[in-house]
Amino acid sequence: MMQIRNLMTDQVTTVDSNSTVVDAARVMRDLNVGVVPVCKGQQPIGMITDRDIAIRNVAENKDFNTPVNQVMSQDLIYGSPEMSVEEAAQIMGERQIRRLPIVENNNLVGIVSLGDLAVASQTDMEAGEALSTISQPSQPQ
Repeated sequence: MMQIRNLMTDQVTTVDSNSTVVDAARVMRDLNVGVVPVCKGQQPIGMITDRDIAIRNVAENKDFNTPVNQVMSQDLIYGSPEMSVEEAAQIMGERQIRRLPIVENNNLVGIVSLGDLAVASQTDMEAGEALSTISQPSQPQ
């Protein structure tokens, strides 16, 4: 059974909690990603997504110099390097998340995405199931 440590991206760019929204957006642009972990030192405290910026900053007419800690997603779900790829896929599917930060000793050591899971041949089914769960349209409220 493959462990996440064998699949995760271990060179993760982060922003500090006092970084601005524009700082985070520039990291996203430069790396061509839609999410950046927010850390205090090496400890993850949240994630900021392009959607967070659009919904919690732009749509609320906030300044682009707003600290990311005011718009980031704070209910952080994370995995450990020892967990199996299947466990990660299950968590991502249940929680409807596309990227899972990997934490060891309270420090961010990597990140795994649905794309990473899809390339692991033994997890094609789990990744496909997770993606189908995540990609279901939301119900109008």
